[in-house]
Amino acid sequence: MHTPVLYQEIINYLQPIPGGYYIDGTVGGAGHAEGLLEASSPDGRLLAFDRDPEAIIYASKQLRKYDPRVVIIQANYADMGAVAPEYGFGQVDGILLDLGLSSRQMDAKGRGFSFRFEDSLDMRFDPSRGPTAADLVNTLGESDLADLLWRFGEVRSSRKIAKAISRSRPFDTTKELADLVVQEIGWYQTRGDKRRREQRRSRKIHPATQVFQALRIAVNEELTSLETGLDASIDLLKPNGRLAVISFHSLEDRIVKQFIRRKSQECTCPPEQPICTCDAEPLLRAVTRKVVKPTDKEVESNPRSRSAKLRVAERVAGG
Repeated sequence: MHTPVLYQEIINYLQPIPGGYYIDGTVGGAGHAEGLLEASSPDGRLLAFDRDPEAIIYASKQLRKYDPRVVIIQANYADMGAVAPEYGFGQVDGILLDLGLSSRQMDAKGRGFSFRFEDSLDMRFDPSRGPTAADLVNTLGESDLADLLWRFGEVRSSRKIAKAISRSRPFDTTKELADLVVQEIGWYQTRGDKRRREQRRSRKIHPATQVFQALRIAVNEELTSLETGLDASIDLLKPNGRLAVISFHSLEDRIVKQFIRRKSQECTCPPEQPICTCDAEPLLRAVTRKVVKPTDKEVESNPRSRSAKLRVAERVAGG
């Protein structure tokens, strides 16, 4: 069963109203989408995006009872600025971007998102488009691969791992790649060794986690999509409409935080300029001054929510 992260917080911050128009840019398991439709009943409408065809099929079944109040399309939310008006969502009351990988995707065989079991090294949200993770791992030069691992996964041993990958490829499965990472930078399977015990205390996640994150982000161009989608939200939101973004790692959260801060500024002139000449007006107002995280109770019931971070902003009237 799909468990939407920060569900009640999303409903509380987006404040759905009857007759309101909303966009879910990453519908996934449809948990948040159903909540928005329920809270905006009897005539609120929702436009739902997802790049994953399996998510579209699943969400369509879950939300069938809300027809014709919901429109579900397979597309990247980065394109919502052009696509949403075509479906009558030119001005909306709220936009949600849940950037996390769904449990269904993590557990699905044949997708390659997880290294918990042996699987093909794919990682594409849309399996019909673009290069796979295997394509990147097996064809990128050592320097480019190291740069990818550092930029998108903040992998400290990026050069060492890239060198090992280039020496040992080709790779076809998730297990092959994960095993190589463990072999190169260690894990804590050896008992009785003081260094290993210290390593175990200091490392809380599997060493391949950030490597897989980096490849998935690169394969799906996730950070570029986020930046484009955030810009599109400005024009789509009505005055006082709200944007809510749930991120799951520091790269995403940093982009969202900086975007809200930049769009909330009253002046964009250089700091050293004594007089403002830009005549800029703020477009957003930060609703959450600090990042919102799941409660201990939610993390206990849904451990995958532990890294979630929510930021919310409101479209400024007249901006």
